[in-house]
Amino acid sequence: MRTVRHLLESKAPEVFAIGPDQPVLDAIKLMAEKRIGALLVMQAGKLVGIISERDYARKVVLQGRSSASTPVADIMTSDVVRVGLADTADHCMQIVTDKRIRHLPVVDGDAVLGVISIGDLVKAVIEDQQIEIDQLQRYIAS
Repeated sequence: MRTVRHLLESKAPEVFAIGPDQPVLDAIKLMAEKRIGALLVMQAGKLVGIISERDYARKVVLQGRSSASTPVADIMTSDVVRVGLADTADHCMQIVTDKRIRHLPVVDGDAVLGVISIGDLVKAVIEDQQIEIDQLQRYIAS
């Protein structure tokens, strides 16, 4: 069973973040530039929220707000669901399914170590299932 530690080891170590006082437009530009769907919101080295493309669509576009004048803090999710290095991919998949979210910050105490996306989890689950299928086929063939 893969853990979050294993998932992070197979990813680039970059964590993209923005400050809560920065305009939403800056967050959207950074997400587009990095081709990611969410940014961590950090203040003084601490995780204070997360902002996603979904937040932008629902809380800026649909409410007629200005991307240039709305601060990230106004639309971010401040009650961030987090996971640790020992959590399993299956447990994380259950979290994203139950909470209907797509990104999980990985933390150790107050330190942010990375972000796991639903895409990372799906990939890991498929790879684990393929390994199990291969082992079962070898068992049956022997």
